[in-house]
Amino acid sequence: MKPGPPRTAADPRLARADSLIRRGEYAQAQAVLEAVLARAPGAREPLGMLKHVVAMQGDWTRLRKVLERELALFSGPARDFEEGHLRLMFGEFEPGWALNEARVRVPGLIAPVRQFSEPAWGGEPFPGRTLLLHYEQGFGDTIMFLRYAPMVKALGGRVLLSVQPELVDLAATCPGVDQVFPHPDPVPRFDLQVSLMSLPAVFRTGFGSIPAEIPYLDVPERVPNRRALAEVLAASAGRLRVGLAWAGNRIHKRDAERSLDPALLAPLADLPGVAWHSFQLGEPQAVPLPGVAHLGPLLSNFSDSAYALSGMDLVIAVDTALVHLAGALGVPTLVLLPFAPDFRWLLDREDSPWYPTLRLYRQAVPGVWGPVLAQVARDLRG
Repeated sequence: MKPGPPRTAADPRLARADSLIRRGEYAQAQAVLEAVLARAPGAREPLGMLKHVVAMQGDWTRLRKVLERELALFSGPARDFEEGHLRLMFGEFEPGWALNEARVRVPGLIAPVRQFSEPAWGGEPFPGRTLLLHYEQGFGDTIMFLRYAPMVKALGGRVLLSVQPELVDLAATCPGVDQVFPHPDPVPRFDLQVSLMSLPAVFRTGFGSIPAEIPYLDVPERVPNRRALAEVLAASAGRLRVGLAWAGNRIHKRDAERSLDPALLAPLADLPGVAWHSFQLGEPQAVPLPGVAHLGPLLSNFSDSAYALSGMDLVIAVDTALVHLAGALGVPTLVLLPFAPDFRWLLDREDSPWYPTLRLYRQAVPGVWGPVLAQVARDLRG
């Protein structure tokens, strides 16, 4: 489910629905779209718009029915992938992960694209052999699925890992990994290979069998800015250290939904005894909180971030890789989620089966963050 502002022009009924959506009149827009679909059940554009308006009303039962209707528009691997995404969102993990393997057969879904002559590993024991684990997608995905490395190691011989350069030292702290290489550097000879994102399917992960033992990552020995970060942390000794991240990568396709204006953090300003630490990268931004320490210039890679996070008592963040890192390190974290979150956060839950130290705060109204931050402030005051 990837809701976004629908666009249409040709059909006047769809133009009316589009206008209603832009005014936030979702129920009225839904009625118009249902009338259109009554005459043309397989029409792609109105069905996509209906998916959006149902999601924006938080009617998850109805949304599932719409998504199941939409599956009829796909065929082959694309249909399997879409059904897998649907099942994962609703917590049906074992069939969802199995169907998600269709992504490797759908052009444009895998990044980086790799070509291997070595066979894919299917979960069988591999004593005396070497297996290459390789990353796929973003930093958060790599951190999230590294949790499977100890399970992989328990089944065989040597385990190599190829990851983003920024994650090399951090990933080396994961139990079960023998040697880590930055992509796209060459790796030694290996016998088998598998993507980190295929491991939930390999291990047939169900809702009750998620490997959620934390921490499964640690602060690396090599932290480029350890001394400077230690000085910042020492300045707040004896106070409640709280880390903040209010925005993600701007090039992310859903960044406008998941990021927020730092001015919205104002309800947190009167919390007593807090030492605020910003984990935002780039130039420091104005934040309506007293004495914010801007760590961004000192965070050269994820090793720096892990060291800084290890000094936090609490983290408050939107859905970014920092949340995954905090969860993997076992740092208590309050996650601020948009109305229609990524599938891994499921629906209507305050906890995460992937990260026991996370608590989820969800928008009740699309795009409205004020009540979310107000609730966080109330909970922190006790």
